[in-house]
Parts: sequence; C-alpha cells; structure tokens
Amino acid sequence: MAAATDVEPAPTSLPRRAGVLVFAAVFLCASCGMVYELALITVGSYLLGNAVVQASIVLSVMVFAMGVGALLSKRLVRRAAAGFAVIELVLGLLGGLSVVLLYTSFAWLRAYTAALVVLALLIGGLIGAEIPLLMTLLQRIRSRRASDEVADLFAADYVGGLVGGLLFPFLLLPTLGLLKGALATGAVNAVVGSVVVLWLFRESIGRGVRRAITVAMALVLLVLAAAWLFSDEIEVTSRQQLYSAPIIHAERTAYQEIVLTRLEPHEDTRLFLNGNLQLSSTDEYRYHEALVHPVMAPVAAVTPKRVLVLGGGDGMAVRELLKYPVEQITLVDLDPAMTRLAQTHPRLLELNRGALSDPRVRVLHDDAFSYLRNGNERFDAIVQDLPDPSTEATAKLYSLEMFAMAQRALAPGGRMVVQSTSPYFARDAYWCIGRTLTEAGLAVRGYHVDVPTFGDWGFFLAARPGEAGAATGPPETPDLAGGPQVGLAPAVGELRFLTPEVLAGATAFPRDAGWRPVKVSTLLEPAVIDYHRKGWRTY
Repeated sequence: MAAATDVEPAPTSLPRRAGVLVFAAVFLCASCGMVYELALITVGSYLLGNAVVQASIVLSVMVFAMGVGALLSKRLVRRAAAGFAVIELVLGLLGGLSVVLLYTSFAWLRAYTAALVVLALLIGGLIGAEIPLLMTLLQRIRSRRASDEVADLFAADYVGGLVGGLLFPFLLLPTLGLLKGALATGAVNAVVGSVVVLWLFRESIGRGVRRAITVAMALVLLVLAAAWLFSDEIEVTSRQQLYSAPIIHAERTAYQEIVLTRLEPHEDTRLFLNGNLQLSSTDEYRYHEALVHPVMAPVAAVTPKRVLVLGGGDGMAVRELLKYPVEQITLVDLDPAMTRLAQTHPRLLELNRGALSDPRVRVLHDDAFSYLRNGNERFDAIVQDLPDPSTEATAKLYSLEMFAMAQRALAPGGRMVVQSTSPYFARDAYWCIGRTLTEAGLAVRGYHVDVPTFGDWGFFLAARPGEAGAATGPPETPDLAGGPQVGLAPAVGELRFLTPEVLAGATAFPRDAGWRPVKVSTLLEPAVIDYHRKGWRTY
C-alpha cells in the first residue's frame, strides 16, 4: 500500500480536449526526434562522406537505444508527468546541441565516431521512453481501451515523423542550416514537453516540481540561445582547425561545403569541397594540362570545336580549353555557388583568367548524370572533371550507365577524357574506371602524371573503337591500351608542364600501379567505391 502513495495523482481538472493536446505533443516530439535522426546522418555525410555507413550507424544504434529506453521508462511510470518533462528537456538539450557537439568532436578531438555513437544512444534512448510515458499520461486523463490508445499514439507519432522528415530538407536546412536548425528543433522540443506537463498535469506534480521544471526549461533555452548566438563563431573556429592554412572563404551550399585557404608566404591558394582538396594554385596547372590537352589533340588535322565539361566549376579546365579555336564549351556543374565563386573571387579569377565569363562558354547547373540522360546534344570532346568516386553520389558518375550515356553524347570521331584518381594510391579504383569505360563501348588508354599536391594521378582517354585513332577491336593486352594515342596539338603553344616527351612516358605504368583484374562499376553494384576506400584507407 505504501508504494501506491508514490504515484502521481490524476489531475482533478483538465482543459477541454486535453487528449488532443497530448496527441499534439506526441506529434511535435516525433517531428523533433526525426529531425535529430536526420541531423546526425547529415552531419556525418558532410564531414566524412559515405552516407550509407553514416545512416546505418545512426539508425541501427538509435533503434536499439529506443528499445532500451522503452524498457527503462518503466522505472518512471509512477512519476510519468515529471519523468516525461525531464526526458523532453534533456532530449531538447542533447538534440539541439548534437550538431555542435559532433562538429567540435570532429575538429578538435578527432573522436567523431565515438561521439556519434554516444549521442545516438542517448537521443535514441530518450525517444524510446516517450511513448510508454505518454501512454500512461493518456490513461490518467481519459478511459479508453489500451489498444485504441496505442493505435492513436502511434498514428500521431508516425505522422509527426513524416512531417519532421519533410521539414528537415525542405525548410530547416535551406533556411537555418544544419547547426541552427538542430538548435531550433531542440528549443521546440524542450518547450513542448515542459508546457504540456505544466499545463495539463500541474496538479499532479506539486509546486516544487513545477518550479524545478520551469527553471530547467529556462536553463535549457538559455544554453540553446547562447549556442545560437555563438554558432557562427563556433563553426568558423572549428572549421579552421581542419585546415593548415587560413581560410579566406567558406560557405555551405545545398550540395557541399566550399572552402578556400591561402598560405601567404607561398601564395598557395587551395580549394576544398567537403573537406577534400580539389586544387592547389602551386601545381593545378599540371593536373589541368594533363586533363585537357590530350583530348584536344587534333585527329586527321581536325581540332574539336564543341566541348562538354562535366564538373570543373572552378574554371581551370575551361581556361585550358580556351587555348584552342573552340566554337562552344558547355560546362555542367551541379552547384551554382561554385561557378559563381569562380566568376567573382579575385584569387580564382586570377587562376582561371575569367574563363567562365568568355562568350563561348555556356554554364549549366545540373547533375552530370541527369544532363547526359536527358540531353541529345553531340560533342567533339567530353572532359569529365568530377570529384573522386568516394561516395554513393559520386560513384554513379563513374558507372557503366554514366559512361554509356557519355559514349552516346560523342559526335563521330569524338573523344572523352576522365580524371580517374591515382593509379598508385587507389590502384584498383583506377583500373575499375578504365574497365567500366570499355564495357560502355569505348576503347581507352590510360596515362598518369605527377601532381605534387596529389601525388601520382591518372586519367583515361577514350573513343569509340575504330574512331579518333582508337583500335578497331578489343585491346590485345589486358592493360586497356587500345584507346587513342595520347599526344599534344603542335599549335597549342608552350605549356607550363606538358611536353610530347612527358606524354610519351605517361602511358607507361610501373608494376606497382599497373593493370590487374577488377570488377565493372554499375549503379546497383558500385564496385569503384570499395576500391577507392580501400586504396586510400592507409593514406
């Protein structure tokens, strides 16, 4: 009998439609929980790439933790109202600060995965405790069959999850960004959980508990507000920790994080996308000369006139193409912010010589895969200057399906060049790209050069068999050497790096970087991702 006195008494007076208010709380709390879940996945994708792995870790850990939280909530049933308020306050605080905590852990502590697992466990456990406590509270304010209450609760919970899942990409991220979006969600979560208890169950919890909940809510909101006020400073300071040189420009777009750094003594400007180095002003000319000039070498005295560039939003590849008498260059880059930066930032303009503003250049903002799929134009040359196939999003750009569409976009006698990562550091990924090109109906020839910032870097020059100097049949040797000859246009003028002699040696591969059997990469079986990750894992 003594134990019964520890149970919170049922409220004696309730506002009209009290049940509706509880279901509204369920709906809002579920929306917040979904936002936390997506925020954890998204911040991992931004910082580490590999969205599938990040989603798997977050979802599996959180689902497990939700089960544990549901079991542990039985200890709070006797104090369900106060327990629910405490859980929502802690959940709002942790969920709201989750992105800040993960970003600072990544930048300062190098302990991202451990922080992610701990946060997923804590947030998942708190979410799991919500429904059992809400079920208890509902039974105190109205008498209905348990099955009906469970059905209604889960319906509100699932609909709330749907709304939260849609609000996250379409409202919170575009308007507030990841960090502030999580903070705002945490504030809503803390207020909703506290207000429902303070309003509906104020008679059940006593004056002291009410005061404690009110003070705790104020403190949580104060912490979240402080984090909001200093969020830009937190982000800038943490971001700078990730780069060895001072940051001169940084922005988060709908597609990626763009960062420019500059090391003054060496006048070294570097471009990073999602933390991955894209170019260094000290040696980018080596990469871009090797990428562009072999594909522009004339075939039967004919120089390509219509050129497609996939990626290359920094304008460096277009700079090299404009050394030829081209009629039109079509550049397809996903991110308008990247091409805008290349057209406006003084340092990038100095490097690309205003290439993207040339009247012969047409800039389109589209996904390269979608552009090839939907387009019907034909080009004399295609330059694929896209990020490495390190994620699911970029791996499709090196798939059999992608290369088959690119092959169809080539005009008769046209050629294509693909930047193909490093044949030394990511040997299998390099040859996987080459083999996938051959499966798409192209004859290819690999070549590689030394770019000090990147190391040994590889490319594939490709054409249809029997065209543009390519062999008429499959390669006689397994090293994919039946493609067009790698050469230079004699009238291109003096280059900073490339010479005919350099290119003559570029098609020879040492034994530790040469061909070996690999799989073809497709949309459904992107073998190139695993090859790339395994290759770069130790570097």
